Amino acid sequence: MRIYMLNPPYFRKFSRAMRWQGVGRGGTIYYPIWLAYAAGILESEHQIRLFDAPARDWGIEDVIRDITGFRPDMIVLDSSFTSWQNDVAAAETIKQSYYEAIIVLVGPPTSQLSNFFLANSAIDIVIRGEFDFTLRELAKAVEKRAGYKDILGISYKEEERVVNNPERGLTSSIDLDAIPFVSGVYKRHLNVRDYCISSALYPEVQIMAGRGCPHQCTFCVWPQLFTGKKVRMRSVKNFVEEIEWLRDNLPEVEEVVIEDDTFTLRKSWVREFCGEMIRRKIKVTWSCQARADLSYELLKKMKKAGCRKVIVGFESGSDGVLRNIKKGLTVSQMKRFAKEAKRSGILLQGDFVIGLPGENAEAIQMTRKFIYEVKPEILQVSIGTPYPGTEFYDWVKNQGYLTVDDPVHYLDKEGHQTSVISYPELSNIEIAEAVDKILKEYYISLGYLPFFLKQIVRKNGFKELIRLIRAAKAFVGYVGREKKTSEPSQESL
Repeated sequence: MRIYMLNPPYFRKFSRAMRWQGVGRGGTIYYPIWLAYAAGILESEHQIRLFDAPARDWGIEDVIRDITGFRPDMIVLDSSFTSWQNDVAAAETIKQSYYEAIIVLVGPPTSQLSNFFLANSAIDIVIRGEFDFTLRELAKAVEKRAGYKDILGISYKEEERVVNNPERGLTSSIDLDAIPFVSGVYKRHLNVRDYCISSALYPEVQIMAGRGCPHQCTFCVWPQLFTGKKVRMRSVKNFVEEIEWLRDNLPEVEEVVIEDDTFTLRKSWVREFCGEMIRRKIKVTWSCQARADLSYELLKKMKKAGCRKVIVGFESGSDGVLRNIKKGLTVSQMKRFAKEAKRSGILLQGDFVIGLPGENAEAIQMTRKFIYEVKPEILQVSIGTPYPGTEFYDWVKNQGYLTVDDPVHYLDKEGHQTSVISYPELSNIEIAEAVDKILKEYYISLGYLPFFLKQIVRKNGFKELIRLIRAAKAFVGYVGREKKTSEPSQESL
């Protein structure tokens, strides 16, 4: 059977797989990582085409021509909350032009709004939650023209009514080891030079060692809506073998970005992984998402094993805000961690969010003070965005702080985050202005020069310089943009 897997057209360099879905301010564009994992499972039994329209800057007309040439029996479209309206329109256009194929919609919104999406005649089936193994079962059913009643985790139309099959359990560690290396999918279907993370050496690839996060952060999308809170890890052997495969088969890749929500959840696993990298003498540069609770000893071992950077969600410099979002860490704990990370020689990327519950002018000043005390080499500041289905969304909605009904309005006309929460003490405009001000003050100042120099005098210094120049050009374009507001949507979730 022929299956076309599509990351639909939208803004150029739009990332559906980012935690804050949109266009990256520093030129970042994510791989369609979830589609790619599913493609790896499907292509052992079917003929697959994985296409990423935002990465190639293709419009829907280009996609229609490509689909017509491929002649698929099933088309899988990825979706996100900020792009749902566009994605439904893409499904409609595809159905009108190529009506023979079954159209399946996947992504976080489908877990929350299966009936809503199936009200559209273009969409035949939606998959709720993780969709890798569900798609494999569905493809077999479509190929055999069998029914769908025994496939867990899907919703579909049957005689003008929506059928919601029982939930599917989360993937297991054994399941994750069974998925073919996603890096092989990238090599066969995508161009690694189309993708960029502004804080990573270019070109990079994104892979996962595990799924799920047990922590309770109220705003975090993936554990609440998609991957769940139960941690499942690939075996160290399986994961290291993929890194070796990358080294040997994609030699142009400069950095492996481990995209787990929190790679360092199981410290014994991380120690074993680092030990294996060192034992096998695998000289590959990698980075990861980490929680601010690692010891200096483990950080040093990570550095020795090739870790270039840890990406840490500090979120806020206010203990009150941290309590409100159930972070489970204090400002003093995070400060201690930052000192240890710097002492280990690993670059520190500090991620912060403005606009979380409890935010006000005083809390913003605390965050600014924290940033200048911690001094991350790389700083990311995001606007607090409440996605439907998260605890954060429910809270702002119930309090009447949400200024729009439709997540389409979470982005401006260029695909960047816009603020959609107004608190009694802090308006949505003030939240957006605070984000831009913090970033500009930090990066566009002489005070950042030592951090700039620190990165280019270390290993891979010239590559770091190229990365910094690329990111700076994109960031200058972002801060110099004309501020715009979104057009009203035709339909609301």
